[in-house]
Amino acid sequence: MTTVNLVGSSAKFRALLDSVNMVAPVDAAVLIQGETGTGKELIARAIHEASPRRRNRFVALNCAAIPSTLLESELFGHEKGAFTGAVNQAVGRFQAADRGTLFLDEIGDLPLELQPKLLRVLQEKQFERLGGSGQTIHSDVRVIAATNQDLARLVAEKKFRIDLFYRLNVFPMMLPPLRERRDDIALLAEHFVEKFARQQGKVIDTIPDDVIAALEQHGWPGNIRELQNVIERGVIMTTGSMLSQQTTERLIGEKDASVFYSAASSEPENIQTMADAERAHITAILRATNWVVGGPNGAAVQLGMPRTTLLSRMHRLGIQGRVSRRRQSFGRFVQVMDSLSSGLKADLSDRLRVMEAVAG
Repeated sequence: MTTVNLVGSSAKFRALLDSVNMVAPVDAAVLIQGETGTGKELIARAIHEASPRRRNRFVALNCAAIPSTLLESELFGHEKGAFTGAVNQAVGRFQAADRGTLFLDEIGDLPLELQPKLLRVLQEKQFERLGGSGQTIHSDVRVIAATNQDLARLVAEKKFRIDLFYRLNVFPMMLPPLRERRDDIALLAEHFVEKFARQQGKVIDTIPDDVIAALEQHGWPGNIRELQNVIERGVIMTTGSMLSQQTTERLIGEKDASVFYSAASSEPENIQTMADAERAHITAILRATNWVVGGPNGAAVQLGMPRTTLLSRMHRLGIQGRVSRRRQSFGRFVQVMDSLSSGLKADLSDRLRVMEAVAG
């Protein structure tokens, strides 16, 4: 049984636990699919902790967070002098996870040119460091991959190798979004209140009924990660033993937050794949934040990801809207400034920087 603290009691959560306990004892590859913020890494850790490999390392790598030029080195390591700046030999994630588990998050973002090399490691259990002279390193690693994309669609679009897809998809797991686990929201809220109160040196033993009701009615486009952020903010604002009523005041309105799942139910032809779902999800958050990407109240914080990662996903998913129009407007503004006097240009330049900071 896993030692990772998984919280829930709903039917879908219990089915998920059954899957974890079923696949953990065997060394089969696992592909975890689900929306952003549903806890894919937590489930991967639970599988590792319930497996015979639990005494060895759990190593995680986000394939979308590493530049493609460095990803091969991150995976397989490199020899001294393999490339500019490689002043020492480096161990890759596969070697670091030897006899343990390697979690490859955002596997759908793995560059096409690296996919055959990953396939070789999965098939032959061996690899070579970047810049190596043919020295083969044995790899005893269990791979768990995760994605919020539709890999089958990427295969059809020839953006993901079909043989790698089948090698990873031995035991597929689909994580339900939080809106389909509403019975678990109160338990999760209590768990996060206890966690953050302990971290902040507070004693909070009560959550008001109306706060619980608001949490259960919310659409949760950011899933468990969004709930965690909301509770942490609420604990910060709490001064007594009862969670602050302000906890739910800044929740995105139900009308805006439900754009993703209401669209899926009313217009199913528009939400056919996980990429469509992610596009609708991110667009809903951007609209709710007035298309502000960065900053403490921006969409990146709401989604629980770095600003640069959000911009990258927006580009990949073709999301433009006001963010792009703002950038275009700034570009035209700069062109106009070139024809102005130096004094007026400096004043307008200061104004432009303020506008960009507000826009995120």
